Amino acid sequence: MSAVAATVEITPELVAEHGLSADEYALILKIMGREPNITELGVFSAMWSEHCSYKSSKIWLKTLPTDGPQVICGPGENAGVVDIGDGKAAVFKIESHNHPSFIEPYQGAATGVGGILRDVFTMGARPVANMNALRFGDPDHPKTRHLVSGVVAGIGGYGNCIGVPTVGGETEFHPAYNGNILVNAMTVGVADADRIFYSAAAGPGNPVVYVGSKTGRDGIHGATMASAEFAEDSEEKRPTVQVGDPFTEKLLLEACLELMATDAIVAIQDMGAAGLTSSGVEMASKGGVGVELELDKVPMRESGMTPYELMLSESQERMLMVLEPGREDEARAIFEKWELDFAVIGRVTETGRLVLKFHGETVGDIEVAPLVANAPEYERPWKPTPKPPVIAADELPASDDPIGALKTLLGGPHLSSRRWIWEQYDHMVMADTVQRPGGDAAVVRVHGSTRGLAITTDATPRYCLADPVEGGRQAVAEAWRNLTAVGAMPLAITNNLNFGNPEKPHIMGQLAGCVTGMGEACRALDFPVVSGNVSLYNETSGEAILPTPVVGGLGLIENLERTARLAIPADGLDLVLIGETSGWLGASLYLRDIVGREDGAPPPVDLATEKHNGDFVRGLITAGRIAACHDLSDGGLLVAVAEMTMAGGIGAEISGPPEDVPLAGWLFGEDQARYLIACADGASVVAEAAKSGVPANIVGRSGGNALTVAESHTISVGELRRCHEDWFPSYMARP
Repeated sequence: MSAVAATVEITPELVAEHGLSADEYALILKIMGREPNITELGVFSAMWSEHCSYKSSKIWLKTLPTDGPQVICGPGENAGVVDIGDGKAAVFKIESHNHPSFIEPYQGAATGVGGILRDVFTMGARPVANMNALRFGDPDHPKTRHLVSGVVAGIGGYGNCIGVPTVGGETEFHPAYNGNILVNAMTVGVADADRIFYSAAAGPGNPVVYVGSKTGRDGIHGATMASAEFAEDSEEKRPTVQVGDPFTEKLLLEACLELMATDAIVAIQDMGAAGLTSSGVEMASKGGVGVELELDKVPMRESGMTPYELMLSESQERMLMVLEPGREDEARAIFEKWELDFAVIGRVTETGRLVLKFHGETVGDIEVAPLVANAPEYERPWKPTPKPPVIAADELPASDDPIGALKTLLGGPHLSSRRWIWEQYDHMVMADTVQRPGGDAAVVRVHGSTRGLAITTDATPRYCLADPVEGGRQAVAEAWRNLTAVGAMPLAITNNLNFGNPEKPHIMGQLAGCVTGMGEACRALDFPVVSGNVSLYNETSGEAILPTPVVGGLGLIENLERTARLAIPADGLDLVLIGETSGWLGASLYLRDIVGREDGAPPPVDLATEKHNGDFVRGLITAGRIAACHDLSDGGLLVAVAEMTMAGGIGAEISGPPEDVPLAGWLFGEDQARYLIACADGASVVAEAAKSGVPANIVGRSGGNALTVAESHTISVGELRRCHEDWFPSYMARP
């Protein structure tokens, strides 16, 4: 081993700084048969970090269903791939950039978008839509507005500049995120189904090529930082946040797609978390080969960079490729035309080893197989969350002022309009956005066709905190409902599992419960998991976030002329409630924001009923029978009606509750498997539902310019809109 690699003493303190336990370091010594040098320690640290190895979640992730006739590629590659017919495939994934976005919100969020875009176009797909799922702390916390402003600007700045529409998402506030916000970014792309690119290196002697931006010192230790709790010194971690350049990424996207149109690429991998380390190791591991890299040939933007820094830098807009021999000049010409760096930095070998050289000296030599296969896999102790008590609606104070409660909900942090956010995103670029942000799901046309992709992100963390299994089921079921509500056939999901410290049994119990519930729902709804991300250690000074398993759902609309929208389009339509209403208020928004309690069991999710009711509603939409549709979730029936009236500018009247349901439960209960539809002939829909065994009742009628409840409670649609639209701009304009 060279003198270059042997200048740093490996001490227990240094091992701990790299996020490795004493037992893990002992395993490294066994694998190596000697003490690693600092570069090799850095490689192990990155590959064995929670962020890269999933060492606490792997045993649970293996329980999720990942197959189906529509699945072309499930978890394990850069992104998941599903068949959407006509020779096309959708490629999609969601990933977190939580810790970086808290430390430096603009660049943290921007590079989160850049990273997920690369995951998708690495597979050969042109990105067609971005989504995001954001969680911030208490609106009154001194850092919250700064974080909201920076994150939204970062998402918009990157997505707008690269020219991919940001078409929707979700934003929530809760004090549990005061010290650890969540920024989950999702991208969907479209590719030819027979032109999907994978990352397994092959062909000993084939050149390994670096393309994109130069490597700097930004992002070093990013994967390790994302695998640890925050403390009071989190601001000092700013150097571990990468810096993005969307204009360079646009060039990289076009150059990669141009080269992909040839047959020059053997394998390709985005340089994401852990940079050259993860990309080089993963390509070699998947291909069962070795890789030798000459690190001094890596394009650098800073002088004096060491092998350690070159291997661990997370500089953005970079790719690693294996090319067919003799195709280097052809590929170089393409990347230089797009004004990007191109360098042959190594070769594929038969040795099964990762060999790192620097100016001719060997500075790293690790066997790839144990580096990956022997990565720690923990069965962490876990404690199930105690079942909370069921809260009956009639146990709560009677609702004397439902309109006042509605205004509080619609005009507050949780349900107020997100227009302030999405108007900063170019959601119409590429001219294929069919349904804009604000509905149940975004809809994007498959370019040049009459078919569309529906996209949604969903999670209800308060349900997951109360009952992780039920919350996991509900996250998947709501994504399935949102896709169904626009007329799409749900195809598959990607997930982003955001939790606290898995070394705490009650946190590990939340993860285990949520994954169990998600798996049950995915199986029952034929809705497999094809990609995803796990983000753990989302804690600051021992305070964990709410368990937040975000589901990114993708569905297919065969005919864009047969979809449903949120907006009530005309007077005189019947409003039909699909599904049963018991008035479930446990863990509801009404209970929290109106009654002032955060307790109780969340609504149970009957997965067979979800599928039965949803299939019925989708059938009505594809038959052209429905003028508008909305799934019922946060805030229940009255919030759903209000959102439909505001979207269309047309009022509605809603009947009072059945005798056995209190008014508050009827209007604000969050019973699952429900939809509100507007149609011309409600009686025939109700009759058809009865034949199908689907609960359905006419609960109101559209018309006028006001929303009226039980004949005696009224508010104008204009006042509702003002209440709904005012909170966010007013909040962000505070001095």
